[in-house]
Amino acid sequence: MFEQLIERMPHLKGKLEQYIKLYRRMEVPAKTILLREGEVSKRSFYIEKGCIRVWFNNNGRDATCQFVFENQVVSSADSFRKNIPSVFTLETIEPSIIHVLHKKDYELMMSDLYEDNTFLREMVDIIFERQLHYMREFMSFIRDTPQQRYMNLLREKPHILQRIPQHYIASYLGVTSVHLSRIRNKTLRENIR
Repeated sequence: MFEQLIERMPHLKGKLEQYIKLYRRMEVPAKTILLREGEVSKRSFYIEKGCIRVWFNNNGRDATCQFVFENQVVSSADSFRKNIPSVFTLETIEPSIIHVLHKKDYELMMSDLYEDNTFLREMVDIIFERQLHYMREFMSFIRDTPQQRYMNLLREKPHILQRIPQHYIASYLGVTSVHLSRIRNKTLRENIR
């Protein structure tokens, strides 16, 4: 579970292996709500297998923000850290194997690791990388047309198009399923030429 962190910080191997015991392994079916919009998050999730969709209700319609896959961690970070209602719902798309870390265990782990400067630098780097990712996504949503966003997905994240049902991809792109079908057909015609 902590393989990537151990590679980056081998001196923490013993500690990180101890922390694995704080996680509870769960197998959950597709369409399982792990956190509802409006609830306060008390858990963080590491995905061993499967996919979690992050979405919110936008005037009665689902608006998908993110898809999270294997070897990634997801939570409603603001809610988890500040004990405020989540603005997102976290839901499995596929049958998934997840590892759940409760907030009290997270706080115990962090209080121990905050003393390690190498760990703190790595966490800052990870947070910075995620921030850049979200900024690019936000800019693309403002700047690019739905077809350009679809082409970006096709080029940069083809696994999303292969694994995720079309209605969720449409929600992620901010279009209807019918509009996504038109975009896909147009893209296919353009690629055939």
